[in-house]
Amino acid sequence: MPKEKRLSMRKIREILRLRHECNLSTRQISASARVSTGAVSKYLKLFEKSGLSWPLPDDMDDSALINRLSPETSNRKHQGFIEPDWTEVHSSLKRKGMTKQLLWEEYCEVYPHNAYSHSQFCHRYNEWCKKQKRSMRQQHKGGEKLFVDYAGLTVPIASKETGETSPAQIFVAVLGASNYTYAEATWTQGSVDFIGSQVRAFQFFGGVPEMLVPDNLRSAVTKACRYDPEINRSYQHMAEHFGCSILPARPYKPKDKAKVEAGVQLVERWILMRLRHTTFFSLSELNWEIRRLLEDLNHRPFKQLPGCRRSQFELLDRPALSPLPRQPYEYLEFKMARVNIDYHVQFSSHYYSVPHQLVREQVAIRGSHNTVQILYKGKPVTSHVRQYAAGGFTTKPEHMPKRHQKQQQWTPGRLLRWAQKLGPDVLRFTRQLLDGKQHQEQAYRACLGLLNLEREYGQQRLNAACDRAIKTGGRRVGNVRSILKSGLDKVPIELPQESDNERVTRSHENIRGAGFFQ
Repeated sequence: MPKEKRLSMRKIREILRLRHECNLSTRQISASARVSTGAVSKYLKLFEKSGLSWPLPDDMDDSALINRLSPETSNRKHQGFIEPDWTEVHSSLKRKGMTKQLLWEEYCEVYPHNAYSHSQFCHRYNEWCKKQKRSMRQQHKGGEKLFVDYAGLTVPIASKETGETSPAQIFVAVLGASNYTYAEATWTQGSVDFIGSQVRAFQFFGGVPEMLVPDNLRSAVTKACRYDPEINRSYQHMAEHFGCSILPARPYKPKDKAKVEAGVQLVERWILMRLRHTTFFSLSELNWEIRRLLEDLNHRPFKQLPGCRRSQFELLDRPALSPLPRQPYEYLEFKMARVNIDYHVQFSSHYYSVPHQLVREQVAIRGSHNTVQILYKGKPVTSHVRQYAAGGFTTKPEHMPKRHQKQQQWTPGRLLRWAQKLGPDVLRFTRQLLDGKQHQEQAYRACLGLLNLEREYGQQRLNAACDRAIKTGGRRVGNVRSILKSGLDKVPIELPQESDNERVTRSHENIRGAGFFQ
């Protein structure tokens, strides 16, 4: 059976007026006020049991009247209610495991004859919450959530040498229960800086919350979605290390991040605005000032609640935070890559080898400051010491096919000594092949292909072919092979004949030699 809807206070007052001032019957009141006879009888009986008299006191508002007319109130022997301390109730509910039922029971033990019923207790608490600031309406348990974001304002940092300025980003983290705030400056909002700020926030708080609530910036969320957001892999790894979960704020849901937005606003007003006339020359200078003013912000008393952020942190959040892990955190970069035909994958502009059997397969790369680990289908297949030379190659011999392992035994010196034995022109072309590559290892196969032509054509023809290729601009082994196949190595090289016009132009009196310009 659906619950009967409570009449408005205007209707209830009208029912009482019609009975006590107009002496109307129940049916007449029902017709006049357009409410059921049952409702009229109910409120007239409640009024009789309440002990009130007509006319009502001038200072009795609607809230006081409905409390006196409620069934729980009219059945009590003592009508003087004692209002709970709602600020204390509000603070207590932030403690982990605390419930309204328990607080109501404790309230009844203190005031057994003057306490509200459980339903009235909850109703009046909810009404009190509605009167508070909007940011206080959400309740957060101690140690439950840490809200993180960046301030909209930046702080310029000047170069001592040039005077040019670069903007520093301001990271802000706010604990949900106590509003205890952490802030710092970094150069970017990139993944390394963002995660580093999170780690330093944990160290500042001395513990780890259950959940992190970031906005949908790229460093936290790779793909935003209201129902199933894709978390940045490096950020997820950090959360796993510290034993917490990530709950991104939903797109276009400002209430989800109201805490940190209020914290950002406070940091901008109470910290950044105070620093607007100060010139900073380094991040460390700026962060020292931020930390000093942050201490003042966290000790500033609340306007509508008892205590300050620091005292509420000690009371609510600190006892509920998980301890920091003993093993220090190490930042990891993640990347998916397909193995190239040369059995190498690129990571941060450097190339690392994998077993050649994985050519064209997709692998996962996990890089720390010192190592690069490569995984296939979730299983590690190899690791390398991380290198930072852009364009360089790091290769393990066991990753090569057998024919490439034999090639690995060659060196530029060994190739040049072999070429020298075959003749001066072969040596010149071999040097040209080695010098034509950024990494000489890339020319080894070409050099071996050139030198092995001697077995088929002999030293004399190979030297002649190399000489002809050099003079005609050939730079590939294929040019030498074509010359040998076509027999051009046996034909003298003919220089192009000069035309009459070229000879006239070359001897013209207006043509100045190179000495004229010296």
